[in-house]
Amino acid sequence: MKIILLERIANLGNLGDEVAVRGGYARNYLIPQGRAVRATKDNRVSFEDQRADLQAAADARRDAAEARGDRLADFAVTLMARASEEGKLYGSVGTVQIARALTERGIEVSKAEVRMPEGVIRSVGDYEVEIQLHADVTRAVTVHVVGE
Repeated sequence: MKIILLERIANLGNLGDEVAVRGGYARNYLIPQGRAVRATKDNRVSFEDQRADLQAAADARRDAAEARGDRLADFAVTLMARASEEGKLYGSVGTVQIARALTERGIEVSKAEVRMPEGVIRSVGDYEVEIQLHADVTRAVTVHVVGE
């Protein structure tokens, strides 16, 4: 299915790009979320009329993400978790705990913005976790996991 992107989407394209995606992805996610429209003749004309407004809105979202990212620069968070004497955690530390800890310290972060490609943390130590605030804005945060 051909669609026109209304904002930049990582690994897909930029604002105004006409791309082909699977029908379900377009119908069930991109179009209902307002991130894309079907690539019809009328929608192409409508998009060109709205391009300046959409670009300004996209720039404002990126600037807001940059401002949040500046607050995350050189930021570290310490999490307490029950652990064995060898340093293995009884459970794990995941995106929810990291997002909650950052939010409690005054930086609003959702669990969907926390990127942990190696999976959850299962032992005591220091870890670098990526926070992706926007498709173009990613910051690293140090997470110190301390055993109780």
